[in-house]
Amino acid sequence: MNTVIYMGERSMQSYDMKHSTRRIWLFTILVSGALVSTAAAQAPAADAKPTMEIYGAAMLDIGHDFKQIDPAWSDTMRVTKLPSSPNQFGEDHSTFAGVRQSRLGVKTTSPTALGELKTQFEFELFGTGVDAGQTTFRLRHAYGELGSVGAGQTWSPFMDPDVFPNSLEYWGPTGMVFFRNVQLRWMPIRGDNSLTLALERPGASGDAGIYSDRIELQNIKPRFPLPDFSGQYKVSRGWGYVRAAGMLRSIKWDDVLADKFNLSGDATGWGVNLSSNLKAGKDTTLRLQYLFGEGIENYMNDAPVDIGLVNNLSNPVTPILGKPLPITGIVAFLDHQWSTHYSSSVGYSRTDIDNTDAQAPNAYKTGQYALGNLLYYPVPNVMMGGELQWGRRENFSDGFQSDGLKVQFSFKYNFSYKLGGQ
Repeated sequence: MNTVIYMGERSMQSYDMKHSTRRIWLFTILVSGALVSTAAAQAPAADAKPTMEIYGAAMLDIGHDFKQIDPAWSDTMRVTKLPSSPNQFGEDHSTFAGVRQSRLGVKTTSPTALGELKTQFEFELFGTGVDAGQTTFRLRHAYGELGSVGAGQTWSPFMDPDVFPNSLEYWGPTGMVFFRNVQLRWMPIRGDNSLTLALERPGASGDAGIYSDRIELQNIKPRFPLPDFSGQYKVSRGWGYVRAAGMLRSIKWDDVLADKFNLSGDATGWGVNLSSNLKAGKDTTLRLQYLFGEGIENYMNDAPVDIGLVNNLSNPVTPILGKPLPITGIVAFLDHQWSTHYSSSVGYSRTDIDNTDAQAPNAYKTGQYALGNLLYYPVPNVMMGGELQWGRRENFSDGFQSDGLKVQFSFKYNFSYKLGGQ
């Protein structure tokens, strides 16, 4: 995502830092105690042995884009990267090919007196950020887990990774919560029912909007006094599962320019993510998600900024305010296994953002995403197939919208080698 400067001041009631700090200290104490409390309950089996698995895949993506998209994202259907103005990226029709979805990982397990020790280290070749468009190393997971406590970079508990469809397109549904974050997590309940609580690395972005050329806004510095707090509870049964997740975060920004304005402020971000996998027979799975919240865009798969500007021109000292942007996201996909050799996925996703009045007319407002595919598995660990993808971007207030339409063919070769164990 683009990261731009924070600005403005929030007029609503500010986040209660004192009570939040107490809750975080309590969480930290509980996590520390969990290591001790699980020692007796999770003693290793007498014959348990360490294991190590090396796994990964070599994958080719090749296809044709019938419309246009930011060239750094030509092999995705990332709707925020569709044009925000006519012919922003040139004329229609371009071909793409690459191996950026290829990946390599290592997993280990080791028995200990405090329960099983698990680690995972995994990377892929899909460059993002300053490496957008490049085939380069990108960390996915660097995570360890001992008993009921885990730490490192992995899926945020706010995200449900099982909502992601069995598709070829890399970036995924626009309305899905999708974020691998650095975190400290506690998992006191596991099994058919599970509970996870986590402290996550904070971060957010803001939109200067129609005031982006004002020098006063170049001196706004973001600050995150507390980690983000997330949690999830999941109930699994024979028919599938239902899952509820939540997010709470504090965002601040400081005006460091000595002038007549005071543009410092703060905001509270929050979100609720409801998701499910439902089995419609032994060969069909329905993947669903509904998300709503404010100021949580950086946890979304494809949403640009968390804070927008609101005009407050009657106040000469604080003429603009910062506001967390409300967002909703939906995902609905159907995965079907036709036979041992064929499968298909079809579905739709959408994101809607309530823009503020001082955002630019071409600011991102609504994204839509849909695809359908047919995949073929000639032998174990080999997959090939084709996929038709569609996306649409709608701007805030200038009436412009752009479509993406592409066909993609992929060839994937998995490998796995396990050492140790029984």
